[in-house]
Amino acid sequence: MAEHNGPDAVHIAGSDTPEGRAEPHSGAVFISYASQDAFAAERIASALRAGEIEVWFDQSELRGGDAWDTSIRRQIKSCSLFIPVISKNTHARGEGYFRLEWKLAVDRSHLMASDLPFLLPVVVDETPDQEDRVPDRFREVQWTRLPDGVTPAVFVGRVRLLLSGEASQGPTRTGSEAAAVFAAPTSQRHILASWRSRAALLVTIPVVIAVLGYLVTNRLVISKPTATLGVPPGSAAQDAPVTAFNPPPHSIAVLSFVNMSGDVKQDYFSDGISEELLNALSRLNELQVVARTSSFSFKGKDVDVSTIARKLNVGAVLEGSVRRAGNTVRITVQLINAVSGFHVWSQTYDRNLTDILKLQSEVAIAIAQQLALKLIGDEATNLEIGGTKSPEAYDAYLRGKQLILRPDRTETDDQATVAAFDQAIAFDPGYALAYGGRAAALGNFAAFNAKPSERVHLREQARKAAERAVALAPDLGATHLVLAQLRANLFFDFGGAATEFDRALALAPGNAKVLTAFGSFSSLLGRYEPAVKAARRSVVLDPLNVGARITLAQIHLEGHHYGEALAALQEAQALYPGSHFVQTLILEATLASGQAEQARQQCESPSTPIDEDYRHHCLALVYHILGRQADAEVELAQDQALDGDGSAYGYAEIYAQWGNKAKALQWLTTAEQLHDPGLQMLKVNWYFDPIRGEPQFKAIEARMNFPP
Repeated sequence: MAEHNGPDAVHIAGSDTPEGRAEPHSGAVFISYASQDAFAAERIASALRAGEIEVWFDQSELRGGDAWDTSIRRQIKSCSLFIPVISKNTHARGEGYFRLEWKLAVDRSHLMASDLPFLLPVVVDETPDQEDRVPDRFREVQWTRLPDGVTPAVFVGRVRLLLSGEASQGPTRTGSEAAAVFAAPTSQRHILASWRSRAALLVTIPVVIAVLGYLVTNRLVISKPTATLGVPPGSAAQDAPVTAFNPPPHSIAVLSFVNMSGDVKQDYFSDGISEELLNALSRLNELQVVARTSSFSFKGKDVDVSTIARKLNVGAVLEGSVRRAGNTVRITVQLINAVSGFHVWSQTYDRNLTDILKLQSEVAIAIAQQLALKLIGDEATNLEIGGTKSPEAYDAYLRGKQLILRPDRTETDDQATVAAFDQAIAFDPGYALAYGGRAAALGNFAAFNAKPSERVHLREQARKAAERAVALAPDLGATHLVLAQLRANLFFDFGGAATEFDRALALAPGNAKVLTAFGSFSSLLGRYEPAVKAARRSVVLDPLNVGARITLAQIHLEGHHYGEALAALQEAQALYPGSHFVQTLILEATLASGQAEQARQQCESPSTPIDEDYRHHCLALVYHILGRQADAEVELAQDQALDGDGSAYGYAEIYAQWGNKAKALQWLTTAEQLHDPGLQMLKVNWYFDPIRGEPQFKAIEARMNFPP
């Protein structure tokens, strides 16, 4: 194997091109190793290839520098699984090129779903799990041991399963099960480039992923359902903070329906059916319905109904199954009294997909009757708003919903998602939910994967699709939520967004996603009381959603209620221990409340799970407060070396806290020129309290056009 101008060899995986480069492919596995482990790595690659798995691994020569940087970054960004080969050689060789690969992979994993499906560390000797020269992120997933590079069939099968998206990697080091995605939704999700748009920290980068009825939000842009700094906003964890089991009389959780079609590729359909029913039930005013993120977190797990009910604090649980054959579907549902454990009601429906809206409404009404609810006014009719009678349109819509939730989507994924919603619209031009899905997909595309020259056009397309959705279904809260998110996050039209958020909440007061979004947006405008009220209600409706608790904490932080913020973050940490993002917010609240020495200890400790750029940011503030200005200057310089002008907003925060008003305003002006999304929180960011009275600051704030 060829050597670099450094101690370790670097490989490029995949088939050779004329330039000796591998072209990125989203289904490939990237193997990273030190040159001394080439033989073991090659055996692993050969075994995976024998199992018809594409592997990026060859022995062509590639020197360090721009060529290395461009190719490796492209491959690590595009691959589906990153396998770092760990041994005594990686421990002994120091900071070689393979370690640069590791950093790229770890940075990407921070933006991904909480079950960490991207990292699969492999040990080829007796190196202990707690090897102190590997990234902390590697310790958060289970290590695989393949002594002497022997690759058993079970390992190949596991890789194939991970690539299929049908399994997570397994337990973490503590043995607890990893949280499911958000979502998210919820959740929860990806930052524009790195966290250093600073908004990402105080704003739980949004997670409006979704398709109508599955919109999880917090701030900034319509975003992918992947993790932000180690937490998937809107993701669900397995254990909520302990509360007494005291379910409201009309409360229910809809579990993910079992796919009985005999084809795992039909999971999108069974999940979609159950989610659409959940959304329909949430429109009934007297019924408290647990949000998707929490109720679907039990999918595939052997948990009894009684335990689920207690974790979600509900009086009833609806479970079911779906069997599909062409345009015919059989749906079996059963309602269980969570307090007594008895089956209250069950029914099997055999229908054509053209009747799916009517069936959804029929099931919802039957459940309402079993729970002794009184339907008010046109509630029964409203259950069908925004839907379709076209089976082809419905199927395409559900496929689009599945695609938009895919973690770490690429440009190809975004195009496929938009195409699915376009297909739904082609089959039914009056399908409001499909237009809403198209708007969300285009917003994601514009924010993350589009070429700069395409972004303005995509944003406009997204806006038009959202406006069309509202026109087709003006009484559907989810359509107003999509338009509100687009106006706020992609157009900075806060006045227009406020109107749409108000309308969404009025139409869907029992929708956790709407509540979270409304609370988050209201907080940015300085409206603390309505914001915290909505966020608290969202936590009740989505108790296992980490993102909901983070949003509540952020609202407290932005409202300068630091004690409450820390309490909410401790609950979030209990749901998702070890999260970089939650820990970062804890440090923010600690700093804001004046506990500089405590913040110093945490920021200086290598064991504190935070990213290096934020570590420098934190210490630049802490050292200044403690009178160590020279050290603070060093930390700021290191921060700037990592992130460049892209973190102008963050540097403005530091200078504002240092009392250097001129520098703070200079960097804030740069942030405005860069259209930094962090500016959305300008009204409520405690860092800027020392310069709020400055005319230049007031001018920037005025140009943001925040409504009163």
